[in-house]
Amino acid sequence: MIEVDFGEVFIPPGLDVPKPRVLPEFKRLAHGLRSSNISVLDAKTFYIPNLHYDGAGPDAYFWVGNGSEPHMMGIKVPNEIGSLEPLRGYQGEDIEIQLPGTLTVYDIDWLAVWCVEYRQNFGHVFIPKDLDVPPALGQTKITTTTTPRPIFSNCRELLPNRMQVKWELQGEYLVLDLYGRIAENQYMAFGLSGANGRAQMTQSDVTVAFYDTNARVFRADDYFLSDLSQCDGQHGACPDERIGGRNDIIVLSGDRKNGVTTIKYKRLVQTNEPIYDLAIPTDREVSVIAAIGPLNNRMEANAHSHTASDHNVDDIRIDFSSKNDNTCKSSLYSVKDETGPEPWPTRKIENEHVFTARIGPTGGKRGYTPITGLPSWGIAWYINDLLIPEITVERGKNYEFFVEGGDNPSQPARYHPLYITDSPEGGIGQKTGLQLTEQKTYAGVEFDDEGNPTPTAAGRYCEWTHRTVDRSAEIETFEDYMKTLELECEEGDPGYLNWTVPLDAPDLLYYQCFTHNNLGWKINVVDSGATRLATTFAVCSIMAAFIGLLNCKPMLLFTA
Repeated sequence: MIEVDFGEVFIPPGLDVPKPRVLPEFKRLAHGLRSSNISVLDAKTFYIPNLHYDGAGPDAYFWVGNGSEPHMMGIKVPNEIGSLEPLRGYQGEDIEIQLPGTLTVYDIDWLAVWCVEYRQNFGHVFIPKDLDVPPALGQTKITTTTTPRPIFSNCRELLPNRMQVKWELQGEYLVLDLYGRIAENQYMAFGLSGANGRAQMTQSDVTVAFYDTNARVFRADDYFLSDLSQCDGQHGACPDERIGGRNDIIVLSGDRKNGVTTIKYKRLVQTNEPIYDLAIPTDREVSVIAAIGPLNNRMEANAHSHTASDHNVDDIRIDFSSKNDNTCKSSLYSVKDETGPEPWPTRKIENEHVFTARIGPTGGKRGYTPITGLPSWGIAWYINDLLIPEITVERGKNYEFFVEGGDNPSQPARYHPLYITDSPEGGIGQKTGLQLTEQKTYAGVEFDDEGNPTPTAAGRYCEWTHRTVDRSAEIETFEDYMKTLELECEEGDPGYLNWTVPLDAPDLLYYQCFTHNNLGWKINVVDSGATRLATTFAVCSIMAAFIGLLNCKPMLLFTA
Protein backbone atom coordinates (compact mmCIF):
# COMPACT_ATOMS: atom_id res chain seq x y z
CA MET A 1 0.00 0.00 0.00
CA ILE A 2 1.45 3.36 -1.04
CA GLU A 3 0.90 6.29 1.35
CA VAL A 4 0.80 9.69 -0.32
CA ASP A 5 0.36 13.09 1.37
CA PHE A 6 -1.84 15.21 -0.87
CA GLY A 7 -1.48 18.27 1.37
CA GLU A 8 -1.85 19.34 4.98
CA VAL A 9 -2.62 22.25 7.24
CA PHE A 10 -1.22 22.77 10.71
CA ILE A 11 -3.38 24.17 13.54
CA PRO A 12 -1.30 26.24 15.93
CA PRO A 13 -1.83 25.33 19.60
CA GLY A 14 -2.75 28.88 20.59
CA LEU A 15 -5.38 29.39 17.88
CA ASP A 16 -8.13 31.79 19.05
CA VAL A 17 -11.24 30.39 17.39
CA PRO A 18 -14.47 32.39 17.11
CA LYS A 19 -16.81 31.80 20.03
CA PRO A 20 -20.06 33.21 21.44
CA ARG A 21 -19.76 36.65 23.05
CA VAL A 22 -21.52 37.65 26.30
CA LEU A 23 -22.99 41.19 26.40
CA PRO A 24 -24.63 43.13 29.25
CA GLU A 25 -28.35 42.81 30.01
CA PHE A 26 -31.02 45.03 28.46
CA LYS A 27 -30.96 48.57 29.82
CA ARG A 28 -34.12 48.92 31.90
CA LEU A 29 -36.16 51.88 30.66
CA ALA A 30 -39.87 51.02 30.46
CA HIS A 31 -42.59 48.37 30.69
CA GLY A 32 -40.66 46.15 33.09
CA LEU A 33 -38.12 45.20 30.42
CA ARG A 34 -35.14 43.36 31.86
CA SER A 35 -33.03 40.28 31.23
CA SER A 36 -29.87 38.51 32.26
CA ASN A 37 -26.68 38.95 30.22
CA ILE A 38 -27.40 38.62 26.51
CA SER A 39 -25.16 36.41 24.34
CA VAL A 40 -24.29 36.67 20.65
CA LEU A 41 -24.18 32.98 19.68
CA ASP A 42 -23.16 33.51 16.09
CA ALA A 43 -23.27 36.18 13.42
CA LYS A 44 -27.08 36.17 13.32
CA THR A 45 -28.31 34.77 16.65
CA PHE A 46 -28.96 36.40 20.02
CA TYR A 47 -29.65 34.39 23.17
CA ILE A 48 -31.72 36.42 25.67
CA PRO A 49 -32.09 34.64 29.03
CA ASN A 50 -34.54 35.53 31.81
CA LEU A 51 -36.47 37.98 29.62
CA HIS A 52 -39.17 40.02 31.34
CA TYR A 53 -41.53 42.43 29.58
CA ASP A 54 -45.12 43.28 30.53
CA GLY A 55 -46.44 43.10 26.96
CA ALA A 56 -48.35 46.38 27.32
CA GLY A 57 -46.64 48.27 24.52
CA PRO A 58 -49.11 48.51 21.62
CA ASP A 59 -46.57 48.23 18.81
CA ALA A 60 -43.30 46.92 20.27
CA TYR A 61 -40.72 44.74 18.50
CA PHE A 62 -37.16 43.53 18.77
CA TRP A 63 -35.35 46.27 16.85
CA VAL A 64 -31.80 46.73 15.56
CA GLY A 65 -29.94 49.55 13.89
CA ASN A 66 -26.95 51.85 13.79
CA GLY A 67 -26.01 54.94 15.74
CA SER A 68 -25.34 55.97 19.31
CA GLU A 69 -28.94 55.35 20.50
CA PRO A 70 -31.96 53.36 19.25
CA HIS A 71 -34.15 55.35 16.88
CA MET A 72 -37.06 55.00 14.47
CA MET A 73 -34.87 54.10 11.47
CA GLY A 74 -34.26 50.57 12.69
CA ILE A 75 -35.17 47.11 11.45
CA LYS A 76 -37.69 44.66 12.94
CA VAL A 77 -36.32 41.36 14.16
CA PRO A 78 -38.69 38.35 14.32
CA ASN A 79 -39.41 36.98 17.78
CA GLU A 80 -38.43 33.52 19.01
CA ILE A 81 -41.05 31.79 16.83
CA GLY A 82 -40.20 33.77 13.72
CA SER A 83 -43.21 36.08 13.97
CA LEU A 84 -43.27 39.83 13.29
CA GLU A 85 -46.41 40.34 15.40
CA PRO A 86 -46.07 42.90 18.24
CA LEU A 87 -44.28 41.36 21.21
CA ARG A 88 -46.23 39.45 23.83
CA GLY A 89 -45.39 39.57 27.53
CA TYR A 90 -42.46 37.53 28.85
CA GLN A 91 -42.09 36.20 32.38
CA GLY A 92 -38.49 35.13 32.70
CA GLU A 93 -38.26 33.02 29.54
CA ASP A 94 -34.99 32.18 27.78
CA ILE A 95 -35.30 32.87 24.05
CA GLU A 96 -33.28 33.00 20.86
CA ILE A 97 -33.88 35.49 18.05
CA GLN A 98 -32.23 35.64 14.63
CA LEU A 99 -31.47 38.66 12.48
CA PRO A 100 -33.50 38.72 9.25
CA GLY A 101 -32.24 38.36 5.70
CA THR A 102 -28.53 38.91 5.15
CA LEU A 103 -28.18 41.11 8.23
CA THR A 104 -25.44 40.11 10.71
CA VAL A 105 -24.27 41.40 14.08
CA TYR A 106 -21.39 43.10 12.28
CA ASP A 107 -23.91 45.38 10.54
CA ILE A 108 -25.58 46.82 13.68
CA ASP A 109 -24.72 48.89 16.75
CA TRP A 110 -27.57 47.93 19.11
CA LEU A 111 -30.46 45.59 19.84
CA ALA A 112 -33.54 47.14 21.46
CA VAL A 113 -37.18 46.64 22.29
CA TRP A 114 -38.78 49.55 20.44
CA CYS A 115 -42.37 50.85 20.19
CA VAL A 116 -42.86 51.90 16.57
CA GLU A 117 -46.13 53.79 17.01
CA TYR A 118 -44.81 56.02 19.79
CA ARG A 119 -41.12 55.97 18.82
CA GLN A 120 -40.05 54.88 22.29
CA ASN A 121 -37.12 52.79 23.42
CA PHE A 122 -38.10 50.37 26.21
CA GLY A 123 -34.52 49.15 26.66
CA HIS A 124 -31.44 48.20 24.63
CA VAL A 125 -27.98 46.68 24.61
CA PHE A 126 -25.03 47.89 22.52
CA ILE A 127 -23.11 45.57 20.17
CA PRO A 128 -19.32 45.98 20.43
CA LYS A 129 -17.27 46.30 17.23
CA ASP A 130 -14.63 43.73 18.21
CA LEU A 131 -16.93 40.71 17.98
CA ASP A 132 -15.34 37.50 16.84
CA VAL A 133 -18.26 35.09 16.82
CA PRO A 134 -18.88 31.96 14.73
CA PRO A 135 -20.56 32.29 11.33
CA ALA A 136 -24.31 31.71 11.27
CA LEU A 137 -24.34 28.00 10.46
CA GLY A 138 -26.59 26.91 13.32
CA GLN A 139 -23.75 25.17 15.14
CA THR A 140 -24.18 27.29 18.28
CA LYS A 141 -27.88 26.72 18.72
CA ILE A 142 -28.86 25.95 22.33
CA THR A 143 -32.06 24.83 24.01
CA THR A 144 -34.16 27.60 25.54
CA THR A 145 -37.26 27.67 27.69
CA THR A 146 -39.14 28.77 24.59
CA THR A 147 -37.43 26.64 21.97
CA PRO A 148 -38.61 27.99 18.60
CA ARG A 149 -41.54 26.11 17.21
CA PRO A 150 -40.94 24.26 13.98
CA ILE A 151 -42.74 25.72 11.02
CA PHE A 152 -45.14 22.85 10.41
CA SER A 153 -46.04 22.29 6.78
CA ASN A 154 -49.35 20.67 7.80
CA CYS A 155 -52.36 22.76 8.78
CA ARG A 156 -56.10 22.11 8.86
CA GLU A 157 -58.88 24.54 9.70
CA LEU A 158 -61.22 22.73 12.10
CA LEU A 159 -63.76 25.47 12.87
CA PRO A 160 -63.98 28.36 10.37
CA ASN A 161 -62.13 31.44 11.67
CA ARG A 162 -62.03 29.93 15.18
CA MET A 163 -59.75 26.90 15.40
CA GLN A 164 -56.83 25.38 13.50
CA VAL A 165 -54.40 22.50 14.07
CA LYS A 166 -50.84 22.13 12.82
CA TRP A 167 -49.00 18.85 13.26
CA GLU A 168 -45.83 16.92 12.60
CA LEU A 169 -44.91 13.30 13.25
CA GLN A 170 -41.62 13.18 15.17
CA GLY A 171 -40.54 9.60 15.77
CA GLU A 172 -42.88 7.94 18.25
CA TYR A 173 -44.54 11.27 19.10
CA LEU A 174 -47.14 13.39 17.34
CA VAL A 175 -46.44 17.08 17.96
CA LEU A 176 -49.36 19.48 17.53
CA ASP A 177 -50.09 23.20 17.69
CA LEU A 178 -53.70 24.11 18.48
CA TYR A 179 -54.77 27.65 17.58
CA GLY A 180 -58.11 28.94 18.87
CA ARG A 181 -59.94 32.22 19.07
CA ILE A 182 -61.21 31.52 22.56
CA ALA A 183 -61.83 33.49 25.73
CA GLU A 184 -59.83 32.75 28.86
CA ASN A 185 -62.79 30.88 30.38
CA GLN A 186 -62.99 28.54 27.38
CA TYR A 187 -61.22 25.44 26.15
CA MET A 188 -60.47 24.04 22.72
CA ALA A 189 -60.65 20.27 22.22
CA PHE A 190 -59.14 18.16 19.45
CA GLY A 191 -58.67 14.44 18.96
CA LEU A 192 -59.75 11.19 17.35
CA SER A 193 -63.43 10.69 16.59
CA GLY A 194 -65.29 7.90 18.35
CA ALA A 195 -66.22 6.43 14.96
CA ASN A 196 -64.20 6.52 11.79
CA GLY A 197 -66.07 8.06 8.86
CA ARG A 198 -68.06 10.59 10.88
CA ALA A 199 -67.68 13.18 13.64
CA GLN A 200 -68.73 11.33 16.80
CA MET A 201 -68.09 12.71 20.28
CA THR A 202 -68.92 9.56 22.25
CA GLN A 203 -66.06 7.08 22.67
CA SER A 204 -63.65 9.73 21.40
CA ASP A 205 -60.11 10.36 22.65
CA VAL A 206 -59.37 14.10 22.76
CA THR A 207 -57.03 16.67 24.19
CA VAL A 208 -58.65 19.59 26.02
CA ALA A 209 -56.33 22.62 25.89
CA PHE A 210 -56.81 25.92 27.70
CA TYR A 211 -55.24 28.61 29.86
CA ASP A 212 -55.68 27.92 33.57
CA THR A 213 -56.37 31.36 35.06
CA ASN A 214 -56.03 30.01 38.60
CA ALA A 215 -52.60 28.40 38.20
CA ARG A 216 -51.66 30.86 35.41
CA VAL A 217 -50.32 28.10 33.16
CA PHE A 218 -51.26 26.66 29.78
CA ARG A 219 -52.68 23.15 30.09
CA ALA A 220 -53.53 20.26 27.79
CA ASP A 221 -55.39 17.35 29.40
CA ASP A 222 -56.11 13.86 28.08
CA TYR A 223 -59.89 13.17 27.95
CA PHE A 224 -62.07 10.18 27.16
CA LEU A 225 -65.75 10.79 26.32
CA SER A 226 -67.73 7.71 27.33
CA ASP A 227 -70.92 9.71 26.68
CA LEU A 228 -72.02 13.33 26.31
CA SER A 229 -72.90 13.91 29.96
CA GLN A 230 -70.95 15.90 32.53
CA CYS A 231 -68.17 13.92 34.15
CA ASP A 232 -69.33 12.33 37.41
CA GLY A 233 -65.99 10.77 38.23
CA GLN A 234 -66.80 7.56 36.36
CA HIS A 235 -68.68 8.41 33.18
CA GLY A 236 -69.15 11.31 30.81
CA ALA A 237 -66.64 13.75 29.32
CA CYS A 238 -63.83 13.05 31.78
CA PRO A 239 -60.11 13.72 32.11
CA ASP A 240 -58.37 10.34 31.99
CA GLU A 241 -56.85 10.96 35.42
CA ARG A 242 -60.30 11.28 37.04
CA ILE A 243 -61.40 7.86 35.83
CA GLY A 244 -58.30 5.80 36.57
CA GLY A 245 -56.18 6.56 33.53
CA ARG A 246 -53.26 8.93 33.08
CA ASN A 247 -52.63 12.18 31.28
CA ASP A 248 -50.46 11.25 28.29
CA ILE A 249 -50.26 14.81 26.99
CA ILE A 250 -47.03 16.79 27.39
CA VAL A 251 -47.40 20.57 27.11
CA LEU A 252 -44.44 22.18 25.32
CA SER A 253 -45.44 25.85 25.24
CA GLY A 254 -48.36 28.23 25.21
CA ASP A 255 -49.14 31.76 24.10
CA ARG A 256 -52.09 34.12 24.11
CA LYS A 257 -52.01 37.16 21.87
CA ASN A 258 -54.49 39.25 19.90
CA GLY A 259 -57.38 37.03 20.99
CA VAL A 260 -55.71 33.81 19.82
CA THR A 261 -54.62 31.11 22.27
CA THR A 262 -51.90 28.75 21.00
CA ILE A 263 -50.90 25.59 22.85
CA LYS A 264 -48.16 23.28 21.62
CA TYR A 265 -48.12 19.71 22.96
CA LYS A 266 -47.09 16.19 22.07
CA ARG A 267 -48.49 12.71 22.60
CA LEU A 268 -47.20 9.21 21.96
CA VAL A 269 -48.63 7.65 18.84
CA GLN A 270 -49.22 4.48 20.89
CA THR A 271 -49.68 5.11 24.64
CA ASN A 272 -50.36 1.48 25.60
CA GLU A 273 -53.37 2.61 27.61
CA PRO A 274 -56.03 0.40 26.02
CA ILE A 275 -59.22 1.71 27.63
CA TYR A 276 -59.04 5.49 27.40
CA ASP A 277 -56.52 6.18 24.60
CA LEU A 278 -56.84 5.39 20.89
CA ALA A 279 -53.72 4.67 18.87
CA ILE A 280 -52.99 7.33 16.24
CA PRO A 281 -52.81 5.71 12.79
CA THR A 282 -49.74 6.64 10.75
CA ASP A 283 -50.58 4.70 7.59
CA ARG A 284 -54.00 6.09 6.68
CA GLU A 285 -56.49 8.90 7.23
CA VAL A 286 -58.49 9.01 10.43
CA SER A 287 -61.58 11.02 11.41
CA VAL A 288 -61.02 13.80 13.94
CA ILE A 289 -63.26 16.00 16.04
CA ALA A 290 -62.87 19.54 17.37
CA ALA A 291 -64.87 21.76 19.73
CA ILE A 292 -64.77 25.00 21.70
CA GLY A 293 -66.69 25.38 24.94
CA PRO A 294 -66.75 26.82 28.49
CA LEU A 295 -64.68 25.66 31.45
CA ASN A 296 -66.36 24.90 34.76
CA ASN A 297 -65.07 25.85 38.21
CA ARG A 298 -62.96 22.66 38.29
CA MET A 299 -61.17 23.86 35.16
CA GLU A 300 -62.76 20.98 33.25
CA ALA A 301 -64.65 21.00 29.97
CA ASN A 302 -68.34 21.82 30.08
CA ALA A 303 -70.72 21.04 27.23
CA HIS A 304 -70.24 23.20 24.16
CA SER A 305 -73.01 24.74 22.08
CA HIS A 306 -74.37 22.59 19.28
CA THR A 307 -73.58 24.97 16.45
CA ALA A 308 -71.23 24.65 13.51
CA SER A 309 -69.05 27.39 14.98
CA ASP A 310 -68.49 25.44 18.22
CA HIS A 311 -67.84 21.91 16.94
CA ASN A 312 -67.29 20.21 13.60
CA VAL A 313 -70.40 18.67 12.09
CA ASP A 314 -68.82 17.28 8.93
CA ASP A 315 -66.30 14.47 8.84
CA ILE A 316 -62.73 15.85 8.90
CA ARG A 317 -59.98 13.35 8.07
CA ILE A 318 -56.24 13.72 8.59
CA ASP A 319 -53.28 11.54 7.68
CA PHE A 320 -50.89 12.42 10.51
CA SER A 321 -47.89 11.08 8.60
CA SER A 322 -48.50 13.44 5.70
CA LYS A 323 -46.24 16.25 4.53
CA ASN A 324 -47.34 19.63 3.13
CA ASP A 325 -50.99 18.93 3.91
CA ASN A 326 -51.98 22.56 4.33
CA THR A 327 -55.54 23.68 3.64
CA CYS A 328 -55.56 26.67 6.03
CA LYS A 329 -56.44 29.71 3.95
CA SER A 330 -55.29 32.37 6.44
CA SER A 331 -53.98 32.89 9.95
CA LEU A 332 -56.40 33.23 12.85
CA TYR A 333 -54.44 36.33 13.82
CA SER A 334 -55.82 38.04 10.71
CA VAL A 335 -59.44 37.48 11.79
CA LYS A 336 -60.92 40.75 13.00
CA ASP A 337 -62.15 40.50 16.57
CA GLU A 338 -65.55 42.16 16.70
CA THR A 339 -65.94 41.60 20.42
CA GLY A 340 -64.00 42.80 23.41
CA PRO A 341 -64.19 43.14 27.16
CA GLU A 342 -66.34 45.87 28.67
CA PRO A 343 -64.32 48.99 29.50
CA TRP A 344 -64.06 50.05 33.12
CA PRO A 345 -66.20 53.03 34.13
CA THR A 346 -64.41 56.36 34.21
CA ARG A 347 -63.37 57.30 37.75
CA LYS A 348 -64.20 60.80 39.02
CA ILE A 349 -62.47 62.98 41.61
CA GLU A 350 -64.44 65.86 43.14
CA ASN A 351 -64.02 68.06 46.22
CA GLU A 352 -60.31 67.29 46.52
CA HIS A 353 -57.49 69.83 46.38
CA VAL A 354 -54.36 67.66 46.62
CA PHE A 355 -53.40 65.14 43.95
CA THR A 356 -50.59 62.62 43.46
CA ALA A 357 -49.70 61.96 39.82
CA ARG A 358 -47.89 58.73 38.95
CA ILE A 359 -47.41 56.55 35.88
CA GLY A 360 -49.08 53.17 35.30
CA PRO A 361 -50.36 50.79 32.61
CA THR A 362 -53.27 51.75 30.39
CA GLY A 363 -55.52 48.80 31.21
CA GLY A 364 -55.62 47.38 27.68
CA LYS A 365 -59.07 47.11 26.09
CA ARG A 366 -60.76 48.10 29.35
CA GLY A 367 -58.77 51.25 30.06
CA TYR A 368 -57.34 54.30 28.36
CA THR A 369 -58.30 53.78 24.72
CA PRO A 370 -61.95 52.66 25.21
CA ILE A 371 -62.45 55.41 27.83
CA THR A 372 -60.94 58.22 25.77
CA GLY A 373 -61.27 56.99 22.20
CA LEU A 374 -57.60 57.89 21.73
CA PRO A 375 -54.57 55.67 21.05
CA SER A 376 -52.08 54.97 23.83
CA TRP A 377 -48.52 53.69 23.98
CA GLY A 378 -48.88 51.52 27.06
CA ILE A 379 -48.73 53.95 29.99
CA ALA A 380 -51.02 56.63 31.39
CA TRP A 381 -51.42 58.97 34.35
CA TYR A 382 -52.72 57.58 37.62
CA ILE A 383 -54.13 60.42 39.71
CA ASN A 384 -54.54 59.47 43.37
CA ASP A 385 -53.91 55.92 42.15
CA LEU A 386 -56.88 55.97 39.77
CA LEU A 387 -56.42 55.39 36.02
CA ILE A 388 -57.03 58.70 34.15
CA PRO A 389 -59.88 59.90 36.39
CA GLU A 390 -61.93 62.95 35.46
CA ILE A 391 -61.05 65.71 37.91
CA THR A 392 -63.45 68.49 38.78
CA VAL A 393 -61.99 71.84 39.93
CA GLU A 394 -63.53 75.21 40.74
CA ARG A 395 -62.56 78.55 39.26
CA GLY A 396 -60.57 80.70 41.63
CA LYS A 397 -59.59 77.79 43.91
CA ASN A 398 -56.08 76.51 44.55
CA TYR A 399 -54.93 72.94 43.85
CA GLU A 400 -51.67 71.07 44.47
CA PHE A 401 -50.18 68.27 42.35
CA PHE A 402 -47.29 66.12 43.60
CA VAL A 403 -45.83 64.75 40.40
CA GLU A 404 -43.86 61.50 40.24
CA GLY A 405 -43.40 61.05 36.51
CA GLY A 406 -39.61 61.22 36.25
CA ASP A 407 -37.07 64.05 36.17
CA ASN A 408 -34.33 62.77 33.86
CA PRO A 409 -34.83 64.02 30.27
CA SER A 410 -32.04 61.70 29.06
CA GLN A 411 -34.40 58.77 29.68
CA PRO A 412 -37.48 59.83 27.67
CA ALA A 413 -39.38 56.61 28.43
CA ARG A 414 -39.24 57.63 32.13
CA TYR A 415 -39.60 61.39 31.76
CA HIS A 416 -43.18 62.61 32.10
CA PRO A 417 -43.52 66.09 33.63
CA LEU A 418 -47.16 66.97 34.22
CA TYR A 419 -48.80 70.10 32.89
CA ILE A 420 -52.33 71.45 32.39
CA THR A 421 -53.55 72.41 28.94
CA ASP A 422 -56.59 72.74 26.71
CA SER A 423 -55.20 70.02 24.41
CA PRO A 424 -56.72 66.51 24.54
CA GLU A 425 -53.42 65.24 23.11
CA GLY A 426 -50.74 66.98 25.19
CA GLY A 427 -47.05 66.43 24.48
CA ILE A 428 -46.20 70.11 24.06
CA GLY A 429 -42.52 69.33 24.53
CA GLN A 430 -42.40 67.62 21.14
CA LYS A 431 -44.30 70.38 19.32
CA THR A 432 -42.62 73.03 17.20
CA GLY A 433 -43.60 76.08 15.15
CA LEU A 434 -47.31 76.46 14.57
CA GLN A 435 -48.05 73.33 16.58
CA LEU A 436 -47.03 75.21 19.73
CA THR A 437 -49.75 77.78 19.12
CA GLU A 438 -52.46 75.13 18.76
CA GLN A 439 -52.70 74.58 22.51
CA LYS A 440 -52.76 76.84 25.54
CA THR A 441 -51.04 75.90 28.79
CA TYR A 442 -52.43 76.77 32.24
CA ALA A 443 -49.82 75.34 34.62
CA GLY A 444 -46.62 73.28 34.63
CA VAL A 445 -44.89 75.01 31.69
CA GLU A 446 -42.73 78.12 31.34
CA PHE A 447 -41.63 79.69 28.04
CA ASP A 448 -38.27 81.31 27.30
CA ASP A 449 -37.76 84.50 25.29
CA GLU A 450 -37.91 82.53 22.04
CA GLY A 451 -41.18 80.82 22.97
CA ASN A 452 -39.71 77.40 23.74
CA PRO A 453 -41.55 75.51 26.50
CA THR A 454 -39.86 74.12 29.62
CA PRO A 455 -41.61 71.87 32.18
CA THR A 456 -41.74 72.94 35.81
CA ALA A 457 -43.40 69.90 37.43
CA ALA A 458 -40.90 67.05 37.18
CA GLY A 459 -40.01 64.77 40.09
CA ARG A 460 -38.84 61.28 40.92
CA TYR A 461 -40.22 58.39 38.87
CA CYS A 462 -42.97 56.19 40.36
CA GLU A 463 -44.76 53.58 38.28
CA TRP A 464 -47.48 51.05 38.91
CA THR A 465 -46.07 47.94 37.19
CA HIS A 466 -47.47 44.52 36.39
CA ARG A 467 -46.49 41.80 38.83
CA THR A 468 -46.43 39.45 35.82
CA VAL A 469 -48.07 40.44 32.51
CA ASP A 470 -51.05 42.61 31.70
CA ARG A 471 -54.20 40.80 32.91
CA SER A 472 -56.68 43.59 32.15
CA ALA A 473 -58.65 41.52 29.61
CA GLU A 474 -59.57 38.91 32.22
CA ILE A 475 -60.31 41.22 35.18
CA GLU A 476 -63.79 42.71 35.51
CA THR A 477 -63.09 45.67 37.83
CA PHE A 478 -60.37 48.26 38.08
CA GLU A 479 -60.10 47.61 41.82
CA ASP A 480 -59.21 43.97 41.16
CA TYR A 481 -56.82 45.06 38.41
CA MET A 482 -54.94 47.24 40.89
CA LYS A 483 -54.27 44.10 42.96
CA THR A 484 -52.18 42.77 40.03
CA LEU A 485 -49.93 45.85 40.11
CA GLU A 486 -47.17 46.98 42.42
CA LEU A 487 -45.70 50.43 42.94
CA GLU A 488 -42.02 50.98 42.14
CA CYS A 489 -40.43 54.33 43.00
CA GLU A 490 -36.96 55.70 42.40
CA GLU A 491 -35.08 57.72 45.01
CA GLY A 492 -35.79 61.42 45.14
CA ASP A 493 -38.58 63.91 45.74
CA PRO A 494 -41.83 64.49 43.87
CA GLY A 495 -42.22 67.46 41.57
CA TYR A 496 -44.66 70.14 42.69
CA LEU A 497 -47.32 72.03 40.78
CA ASN A 498 -49.41 74.69 42.51
CA TRP A 499 -52.34 75.86 40.39
CA THR A 500 -54.97 78.48 41.00
CA VAL A 501 -57.70 77.97 38.44
CA PRO A 502 -58.22 81.19 36.44
CA LEU A 503 -61.65 82.76 36.64
CA ASP A 504 -61.83 82.75 32.85
CA ALA A 505 -60.71 79.12 32.44
CA PRO A 506 -62.78 77.13 29.92
CA ASP A 507 -65.12 74.38 31.10
CA LEU A 508 -62.82 71.62 29.89
CA LEU A 509 -59.06 71.27 30.38
CA TYR A 510 -56.65 68.32 30.52
CA TYR A 511 -53.77 67.11 32.67
CA GLN A 512 -51.11 65.80 30.27
CA CYS A 513 -47.49 64.70 29.86
CA PHE A 514 -45.06 67.35 28.65
CA THR A 515 -42.98 64.83 26.69
CA HIS A 516 -45.52 62.44 25.18
CA ASN A 517 -48.99 62.45 23.68
CA ASN A 518 -52.08 60.82 25.16
CA LEU A 519 -51.21 60.05 28.77
CA GLY A 520 -53.82 62.15 30.56
CA TRP A 521 -57.50 63.02 30.58
CA LYS A 522 -60.14 65.56 31.53
CA ILE A 523 -60.32 68.34 34.07
CA ASN A 524 -63.88 69.66 34.37
CA VAL A 525 -63.85 73.33 35.40
CA VAL A 526 -66.91 74.70 37.25
CA ASP A 527 -67.80 77.89 39.07
CA SER A 528 -67.04 78.20 42.76
CA GLY A 529 -69.53 76.25 44.88
CA ALA A 530 -70.92 74.27 41.96
CA THR A 531 -69.49 70.94 43.14
CA ARG A 532 -70.89 71.39 46.64
CA LEU A 533 -74.25 72.40 45.20
CA ALA A 534 -74.34 69.30 43.02
CA THR A 535 -73.37 67.13 45.98
CA THR A 536 -76.05 68.67 48.18
CA PHE A 537 -78.77 68.15 45.59
CA ALA A 538 -77.66 64.52 45.21
CA VAL A 539 -77.84 63.98 48.98
CA CYS A 540 -81.16 65.78 49.10
CA SER A 541 -82.59 63.54 46.38
CA ILE A 542 -81.55 60.44 48.31
CA MET A 543 -83.14 61.80 51.51
CA ALA A 544 -86.29 62.66 49.61
CA ALA A 545 -86.63 59.06 48.49
CA PHE A 546 -86.60 57.89 52.12
CA ILE A 547 -88.47 60.59 54.06
CA GLY A 548 -90.77 62.01 51.42
CA LEU A 549 -89.08 65.41 51.18
CA LEU A 550 -90.86 67.24 48.38
CA ASN A 551 -88.47 70.06 47.52
CA CYS A 552 -84.68 70.27 47.55
CA LYS A 553 -83.74 73.93 47.98
CA PRO A 554 -80.32 75.45 47.41
CA MET A 555 -80.44 76.96 50.90
CA LEU A 556 -79.78 73.45 52.31
CA LEU A 557 -76.25 73.81 50.98
CA PHE A 558 -75.42 76.71 53.26
CA THR A 559 -76.99 75.33 56.42
CA ALA A 560 -74.96 72.10 56.35
